[in-house]
Amino acid sequence: MIHARVAGTGSFLPGKPVTNNDLVARGIDTSDEWITERTGIHARHLAEPDVTSSQLAYEASIRAIEAAGCLPGDIDLIIVATSTPDCIFPSTATLLQAKLGITNGGAAFDLQAVCAGFAYALATAEKFIRSGSHKRALVVGAEVFSRILDWNDRGTCVLFGDGAGAIVLEASDAPGILASAIHADGSYNPILCVPGQINRGSVTGDPFLRMDGQAVFKFAVKVLADVAREVAEIGGVSLDEVDWLIPHQANIRIIQATGKRLGVSMGKVIATVSHHGNTSAASIPLALDEAVRDGRIQRGQKVILEGIGGGFAWGATLLRF
Repeated sequence: MIHARVAGTGSFLPGKPVTNNDLVARGIDTSDEWITERTGIHARHLAEPDVTSSQLAYEASIRAIEAAGCLPGDIDLIIVATSTPDCIFPSTATLLQAKLGITNGGAAFDLQAVCAGFAYALATAEKFIRSGSHKRALVVGAEVFSRILDWNDRGTCVLFGDGAGAIVLEASDAPGILASAIHADGSYNPILCVPGQINRGSVTGDPFLRMDGQAVFKFAVKVLADVAREVAEIGGVSLDEVDWLIPHQANIRIIQATGKRLGVSMGKVIATVSHHGNTSAASIPLALDEAVRDGRIQRGQKVILEGIGGGFAWGATLLRF
């Protein structure tokens, strides 16, 4: 039987941290106390106007490929999870493929499930590898969410940041990814969306991110807890046996409430939202890479990754790192 295991991780954040007080200095009608109390966010990274998702993805990918001990040409599948692609087409994945100098004809495509994008992409890549059709996948979450924020809406603009995270997933004889589950319910679309459309050269409708924060909170806590239990059950382990939980880094209150609902102490939860903000599809691999590189996550440990995004779409993966 062919399995899929994480061979290496990488991440990249653009520029210097932008603190809450920096946002106040830029004219945002808010305060460090207001943001911190409600979200747990102290800082985030914001890309310069000429920096794209594929550039962030490239930097994260190079680090993941190096950690995996392989070469770019060894990658035969690239999946980029993003809601902020470089352009309508070609895909950010093919732009990344070109930047990496990969010319082996391997598959490359984008996947759009907003903040659940990395969970969806990881589940998809794992199935390609287990089928035997591909041997080594580069799975990336990359976002420049600062491009779709209304900087006059203090309820949303202070929440998000830019960045990218990547993993190399490779075929293995030993189990790595133990279980995955992905779900969606489109009836919740209006709660979190960017409703604008490109139509004949112009944007029609609202081009900015809009969110009903309270509705998102209630739904997110429930389904994140449910899907974590689901993958643990599929993988045949109890939640007590899971060493680390890495939830989507949206808001510290959602993270804490999810952990409480699962009976998982915050000592077993990887939380980077304080210094990354919500980086959408990049948040899970960013947090994973940080915890791998600082030594918290060790080989052989069991980890649950889970995310939820607009749609709503949500999903989780249980893996043995």
